[in-house]
Amino acid sequence: MTKTDQKIEELNPDDIERVESQRKWVREHYTPEAEHKYKTIEGKLNLLDTIISRKWIEATETYKLQCLGVTLGDALAEKLGMIWVAVDDEYGRTPALSFSLTNTSIIIFPTNMISKRIERGEKVDVRELFDGICEMINEELEDTAEQTSGADGV
Repeated sequence: MTKTDQKIEELNPDDIERVESQRKWVREHYTPEAEHKYKTIEGKLNLLDTIISRKWIEATETYKLQCLGVTLGDALAEKLGMIWVAVDDEYGRTPALSFSLTNTSIIIFPTNMISKRIERGEKVDVRELFDGICEMINEELEDTAEQTSGADGV
């Protein structure tokens, strides 16, 4: 498959079930009476920071690390107005974030953003990672807007 063979689709029922299962694994680190904190960006980032800084997950636990990536993705989606989509390509089917199914100029894959760093032995600062991704996406949006307005001669 080439990049043109890459398909961007809505999450199907199996995708939704998988992402929700990963989300639930992280969310349930809160006590039942505190689970409402997961509904906020700050609550998600605090929970990720706690799980990572207290080393509740080993670098070899890829699935659990990818669960953290779903939570990071939820926070990014909320902050940036992105939606979960599925990218189907030569590597398989992967949940990702995009601005829509038709505007796929920016696609990010949060499920691996934390896992790859921890597996490489890097220290992960959740807020720094979150802020850096938001900044990068916003810069890309500004560049795209400038190119579009420049093409119109405006």
